[in-house]
Amino acid sequence: MSNAKEKVSMVSLGCPKNLVDAEVMLGRLAKDRYEITTDEREADIIIVNTCSFIKEAKQESIDTILDLADRKQDGRCRLLIVTGCLPQRYQEELARELPEVDIFVGTGDYPRIAEIIEEKSSRPEQLRYIGDPNFVFDESLTRLNSSPAYTAYLKIAEGCSNCCSYCVIPSLRGAFRSRPLESVLAEARSLVAGGAREINLIAQDITTYGRDLPGSPSLETLIRELAAIDGLAWIRLLYAYPDGITDGLIQTIKNEPKVCKYLDLPIQHISDPVLKRMNRRSTEPQIRELVARLREEIPDIALRTSLIVGFPGETEEDFRTLLHFVEEAQFDRLGVFCYSREEGTPAAEMPDQVSERVKRERYKKLMKAQARVSFKRNRRLIDMEEQVIVEGYSEETELLLKGRSSRQAPDIDGQVYITAGNANVGDIVRLRITDSSDYDLIGEIIS
Repeated sequence: MSNAKEKVSMVSLGCPKNLVDAEVMLGRLAKDRYEITTDEREADIIIVNTCSFIKEAKQESIDTILDLADRKQDGRCRLLIVTGCLPQRYQEELARELPEVDIFVGTGDYPRIAEIIEEKSSRPEQLRYIGDPNFVFDESLTRLNSSPAYTAYLKIAEGCSNCCSYCVIPSLRGAFRSRPLESVLAEARSLVAGGAREINLIAQDITTYGRDLPGSPSLETLIRELAAIDGLAWIRLLYAYPDGITDGLIQTIKNEPKVCKYLDLPIQHISDPVLKRMNRRSTEPQIRELVARLREEIPDIALRTSLIVGFPGETEEDFRTLLHFVEEAQFDRLGVFCYSREEGTPAAEMPDQVSERVKRERYKKLMKAQARVSFKRNRRLIDMEEQVIVEGYSEETELLLKGRSSRQAPDIDGQVYITAGNANVGDIVRLRITDSSDYDLIGEIIS
């Protein structure tokens, strides 16, 4: 009897929070009798970890599943498994429309992935494991970090209780659940021991961290404990709801050297009528005051935000207010989404739905305005010094190194192209900025 391990390949779609879920499953499988491969053509088992947050994400998930189903017919793959938000949301429809899929696994059953695959060996029918979305990762589970060793995402909570009117996340992920402080710290120490210099804190809303735990440890407490870990250089805060930004958190970002002077602050809109229909708690005056306070307290902070255009009832006046705000607020980074009408959400039933044409027009106008803002913000950095983490060679030429400054998050922000000096991947170096474009920087290593 052969003792050869079966090979498993994972395709993870969507956000970094989804990526962590995929890494949890890979860790569980690698600990069992499976070998992990990044080449789907070599895989005996292919897992697609899906996203269904908006229409485009659902379509990408379906297209990927169908593409890999074709490979299943042509190659060595014996099992095609679909996990994550898509089966959690659409298990009946998927089971009916995708007979090529062998197993569907929802968001609550990731730790059981090895047992689920084993069970399939004695059951030829299509299987579904869609339970309540109550899973919370802890340090007792093995996680296989698929990012470069010098950087890692650290999920500090699961679920969401904010209940924005456009969002399906609470129904797919459950109510907000914080990981215990020691659990987060134990994983952070393990990541740093494995080479991580940068840790990016993620959750649906990191500012809510700890409120549901005994003793209610705050996000500031967590940050201070993380900062005490030897070898960790950068702590980055992603997905921070504006109404959860406290004076204490601002002072922690300002005064803790290991915290990147960077904040991801998804405001979604600035017009009060739209914010109210979105069921967002922040108002226009509160958002404006927060941005001003952050810039006053931390003058060199890089602010990122996310916006939605074309929300039901968004008028031309609402959009002009948003456009003017983008020009005034001068966010360093900005992502824009066209509103996606998601069944089961209150917003899907609202009157005055905006046409796709108008959504696209508004999207283009906002992105054009932000390109001008970003270009201007980047030009201000010329001749200044920045800390940069080296990530390897440029895709264009091996004559150039590339990296990210502490003002740039992985995957979503720009890059720094290094034209002079030598360094190893994962090194954090001092760089003098010599030039810039809309989203990228160019510089020379000075130490």
